[in-house]
Amino acid sequence: MEHEEAAARAGVVIRELREIGEFEQVYRLFDEIWHPEPANVPVTVELMAGFAHTGNYVAGAFAGDALVGASVGFLASGEALHSHVTGAVVGKGVGYALKLHQRDWCRERGLARITWTFDPLVRRNAHFNLVKLGARPEAYLTEFYGAMADAINEGDASDRLLAVWRVTGKQAEEKADLGEAYPLVREADDGGPVTAEANDRGPVTAEARERGPLSGEAGGRGPLTGDAGGRRVLLVGTPRDVERLRREDAGKAMAWRMAVREALGGAMTAGARVAGFTERGEYVVVIN
Repeated sequence: MEHEEAAARAGVVIRELREIGEFEQVYRLFDEIWHPEPANVPVTVELMAGFAHTGNYVAGAFAGDALVGASVGFLASGEALHSHVTGAVVGKGVGYALKLHQRDWCRERGLARITWTFDPLVRRNAHFNLVKLGARPEAYLTEFYGAMADAINEGDASDRLLAVWRVTGKQAEEKADLGEAYPLVREADDGGPVTAEANDRGPVTAEARERGPLSGEAGGRGPLTGDAGGRRVLLVGTPRDVERLRREDAGKAMAWRMAVREALGGAMTAGARVAGFTERGEYVVVIN
C-alpha cells in the first residue's frame, strides 16, 4: 500500500485504533498540539470510540510505543470520508503518511474522495494540501466553527476552506498562466495585507508582480470589485506566519482574515475556482 513507504520514511507504523486506551492517547496528543480549553477539545474519547465502533476512521501513527500522529474522520454523503481532525509532530513526514493511509483506507472501501477543512491563512497547510497532496478547495466557509478557544486559533475568526481530494484516478491538474495574473492581496513589508482594486490596471509584468502593483495602506482593505480588467487569473496572498502574527499583532492578523475572506471567499462564492498555490504563498484563482 502507498502509505507504507511514506510511513517507513517517517519512522512510524500507522494502524486503526480500537481501544479506549488508544483513544486516550490521541486525546493527550491533540491536547499537546492545540492546548484547547476543556470545553473546546477537537474530539472526545467517547466520540472516537463511537466512530471506530461504527466503521468510521480513527488511526494513529506510532514511533515505537509513542503516538506521534493521529487522524479522526467519519463517513459523509457522496461516497466520501470527512477527515475531521489530524494532528502530528511537525517536520517528520507523519502527517503526509497519515493522509496516504486515509487514501488507502478509502480506496479499500470504494469511496471516491476525502474532504477536510483548513485555515486559508496558514501558508504551510495550504502548500501541503494543494501542492503536496493535490487537493483542491471547493468552498469558502465563513466562521465555520464559531469561536475557537485554543492556543492556535483563539481570538481569530474560524474561516475555513473545504478541501476535496479525489482518491480514485489522478487529480486533474490545471496549469494557470501566471504571466497575466492579477495580485489582489499580497504581504506588505510590515507583515500586513495590501489589497488592490481589480479595475483599470495595465498588464502585470514580472517586475510589476515582484513589486506588487497594488494600492492602499499596509493592513488596509481596498475595494475588490470588477473582473480584474478581463484577466482570468487572480492571486490571493497569505501571511508568512499567521500563528505568530496572532500572538504579536492581533489587529494585523484580523486584517489578513478580512482581506482574504473578501478576495478569496468573494471570488469562490461568485464561481471562481482555486487552481493551485504558488511558492510565494499565493492562491491561484481562475475566473470561470
